[in-house]
Amino acid sequence: FSLSLNLQMKRKLDHGPDGRPFSSGKKHCKGSGYLSPSSLVQATPTTFGDLRLANGHSAQRRRVTSGPPPSGLQDWLHTFQTWSGPERLLALDELIDRCETSQVKHMMQVIEPQFQRDFISLLPKELALYVLTFLAPRDLLQAAQTCRYWRILAEDNLLWREKCREEGISECTSLHRRKCAKPGAAVSPWKSAYIRQHCIENNWRKGDSREPMVLKGHDDHVITCLQFSGDLIVSGSDDNTLKVWSAITGKCLRTLTGHTGGVWCSEMTASTVISGSTDRTLRVWDTVSGECVHTLYGHTSTVRCMHLHGNRVVSGSRDTTLRVWDVSSGRCEHVLTGHVAAVRCVQYDGRRVVSGGYDYMVKVWDPETEVCLHTLQGHTNRVYSLQIWDLTGHLVMMLFVSGPNKHQSAVTCLQFCRGLVLSSSDDGTVKLWDLKTGAWLRDVVALQSRGSGGVVWRIRASDTRLVCAAGSRNGTEETKLLVLDFDLDDKKNEMD
Repeated sequence: FSLSLNLQMKRKLDHGPDGRPFSSGKKHCKGSGYLSPSSLVQATPTTFGDLRLANGHSAQRRRVTSGPPPSGLQDWLHTFQTWSGPERLLALDELIDRCETSQVKHMMQVIEPQFQRDFISLLPKELALYVLTFLAPRDLLQAAQTCRYWRILAEDNLLWREKCREEGISECTSLHRRKCAKPGAAVSPWKSAYIRQHCIENNWRKGDSREPMVLKGHDDHVITCLQFSGDLIVSGSDDNTLKVWSAITGKCLRTLTGHTGGVWCSEMTASTVISGSTDRTLRVWDTVSGECVHTLYGHTSTVRCMHLHGNRVVSGSRDTTLRVWDVSSGRCEHVLTGHVAAVRCVQYDGRRVVSGGYDYMVKVWDPETEVCLHTLQGHTNRVYSLQIWDLTGHLVMMLFVSGPNKHQSAVTCLQFCRGLVLSSSDDGTVKLWDLKTGAWLRDVVALQSRGSGGVVWRIRASDTRLVCAAGSRNGTEETKLLVLDFDLDDKKNEMD
């Protein structure tokens, strides 16, 4: 194992806190503690024999036993000692040139071990941990394999907490993975959290050989909307129903019935589902009981989109208006008018409402005063989705999903997740792109009927899961949900 540190760190390693150089240490990694500066040999070794003594070796090392010493050896050694340093170096150069390979190898075997220093074990623990903070996580994992004491240091929980902070990992949620560790092994929870996130990221970008879990329902109808929260998935369809699924077992837990027209949009929390329909109403459902808690009347045409924030939901309709509702009471609090065609998409952050419509416009609203603050112009066709606009009214960037790996048909859904962009399409695929570079990474989903009618209608992603609603318009692909889990307990828990 080799360490690559900058010159400043090299000085810190070669010298103690008082500026004096450490003596060369023996390789004694025992894990029972560390040597304090006071226990180090303070005298600087002047000869190779002194160096051996400083390293704790016997002054009488094992000698070559090929026979009796040659005559005149002591006189030769005495002459060598009378020479100056430069003269000794010259003599050694001449001597090495006259040695056979086996003799040079013998010198290396004697000399090299004396200059190997386990400086980590020689340092006080606090300094040793400070040195290790300069290593990348991958190098820390390698360092842990060196010896028992290095492993103790490399498992330090505060050390790994800092590595997690550097990577933006703010929660230590890996306690359930500690059961994978060997009994009695000291496992840093923050290290486990780091490795878990690395494995999840690797699974997203490179994929896994497992087949996705398939959830079948809604017969041959189109799945028009998709949500999931925690381990619950909710799908809405033009069959007038919504279905609640378990993301763990894949079973349909309950079917929500009551709409008299197709369901076209939905939002959800852990305990509530809100749906909008062609029957011009919104319905608020209890996900546990499956009962309809409220039916919200007011729109005069299909409810086409909605967005939930806290206890408020904002809905957009083909009647060109948006409505702000209180979910608990079912009361309409505000009506926003200004679009001249159907409202197709909406976002709400608790302070501002942003909507896009078939009039090619994106509008920014103050819902409390019901005033349109900005009208953002730039689209040359209908606005179906909202993602990147500056609320001051300036276009920030434009995304073109293009190149040799581009979709072969219309993009049906777009999702941002973990610095990635996911896009689904009428061509029957879900593609993964790097948000920073725009590079295509892989096709996460590719239906067997892609190119011949298979469609991915909707996608929803969390940090660890991707849910896709798929089917076809010509019978080539049955209607289903595909669930991909990127947080697999039995994946290897060490970095590649």
